[in-house]
Amino acid sequence: MSKHKILLAEDELALGTIVKESLETRGFDVVFCADGEEAKARYEETKPELMVLDVMMPKKDGFSLVKEIRKKDDRIPIIFLTAKSRTEDVVEGFGYGANDYLKKPFSMEELIVRIKALLERKGGKEASNDVRIGRYVFNFSKQTLTIDGEEEQLTHREAQLLNELYLHKNDLTERTLILNTLWGSDDFFNARSMDVFITKLRKKLSQDDEIQILNVRGYGYKLVC
Repeated sequence: MSKHKILLAEDELALGTIVKESLETRGFDVVFCADGEEAKARYEETKPELMVLDVMMPKKDGFSLVKEIRKKDDRIPIIFLTAKSRTEDVVEGFGYGANDYLKKPFSMEELIVRIKALLERKGGKEASNDVRIGRYVFNFSKQTLTIDGEEEQLTHREAQLLNELYLHKNDLTERTLILNTLWGSDDFFNARSMDVFITKLRKKLSQDDEIQILNVRGYGYKLVC
């Protein structure tokens, strides 16, 4: 069985070495980089399945790196490691396309659990049928949204979230259900991440005025179509 390849970018050599060795003892193949520019080059060379990135790095910071990668690759799972703890920083990271956010200091066990969860979701079996959402055609398997012949590619998380809302269309989908199903827990930071993705989906569904994603405050969301 082939090993999952992970790209790790961390400018603190001691921490990066510990994380690299810990992941390798768990069966992962780790490509270790010490700055953002090296990480960008190694990403293009090695095509990893998941990235673990420090935010504050020399030459190119993690936010800038992810912004560039997301222009080419919407699907690779990305986890940020950072000493930043302000809510604004967390929301900014998710806005650039991060899938998860781990604040320093952190336990290796927690990092490994989050890596495995993202890899399982990425590799999970998905339904292949086209479904209609108003004037749109949504294909969960292909992660596409099509209207009037124009196809748009969704990220893995966007497709998961839209599918969850579609399964409960015209009915309430509880926030805790979505968070626990897709993010693994319903903590504050995951909730803010979900809000970012809800905003993205609203924008992508905006060509049909009959479609709404309603926020039922304190309870969840309702896809009306």
